[in-house]
Amino acid sequence: MTEPTPLEGIDLVLLDLDGVVYAGPHAIPYAVESINAVAETIRVGYITNNASRTTASVADHLTSLGLRVSENEVVSSPQAAVKLLTGMVPNGATILVVGGDGLVDVVEKAGFTVTRSADDSPSAVVQGFAPEVAWTHLAEASFALARDANGDGIPWVATNTDWTIPVERGIAPGNGTLVSAVHTAAGILPIVAGKPEVAIFEEAVERFGASSPMFIGDRLDTDILGANRAGIPSVMVLTGIDHAKQVIAAAADSRPRFLLEDLRGLSEPYPLIEAGEDHDGSIVTKVGDAIVRRSAEKITIENAGDSRINLIRAGAAAVWTSGIAIYALDIPAELYS
Repeated sequence: MTEPTPLEGIDLVLLDLDGVVYAGPHAIPYAVESINAVAETIRVGYITNNASRTTASVADHLTSLGLRVSENEVVSSPQAAVKLLTGMVPNGATILVVGGDGLVDVVEKAGFTVTRSADDSPSAVVQGFAPEVAWTHLAEASFALARDANGDGIPWVATNTDWTIPVERGIAPGNGTLVSAVHTAAGILPIVAGKPEVAIFEEAVERFGASSPMFIGDRLDTDILGANRAGIPSVMVLTGIDHAKQVIAAAADSRPRFLLEDLRGLSEPYPLIEAGEDHDGSIVTKVGDAIVRRSAEKITIENAGDSRINLIRAGAAAVWTSGIAIYALDIPAELYS
């Protein structure tokens, strides 16, 4: 019997962007053709924590890569952040914005007044990533968020707290590092709209009217954790931030339902994970022709097989089902190097 593909029973495929569809200005290998193939029969949407660009510019970028995308098919963390703000402050309130055009655009479209200065007595602060964010912007947010003698003050919403972002030249600091600077100065934590919080996923599912969505990401701490929290089947693709080492060591709440080498795997049969106890009490895990054995705290590779991704799947399954903390396991470097 042929195993089903990860797309079996799915009516909406949601994708992260950085590290899944593109890195910097360029498409990730096999991403565009794989997504276009999916879009022939299943609706596709895009979720991004990146707050530096408008959804229109994101759609234009995706279109330039060869995808068929409208602005409404892009769900951004600024949109989720503004939705949170509407429940916290009056209509038309003044909001101090730390971020770029993408965030300013969404805040203004929601009817709020944008300021960059704490001297304008803003009703809230909203913070998102943009390459041009500087110390002066972080300082204004810190001034605006100062608490009174009773500990009261205005709300603070962060679009996301990604520690890093993948760009063309490598891995760079993300919004989480900038949020952390404001947190250190202001002594409070923000409400977070983007991944791994559920607000952005709820916005996407509601917008597309989906009943069986799936989410694809490249980061365990934001993408996979967020989808799992939202109750959405998660797919991890090894084309971005996290790779085999991080997957094998993933905490229980950050483990993906499917693990793919690249997006071609969406339309390919997904192999069964078979595990059982051998006569000596060891546990044997098989995925395709990859075989991994766990004897107490020691994991060994019995057959690497013909597929690197199947070996990683088998190794991850062996670790995840062991019930043993990752640091207490003896794991061969071939599984994660």
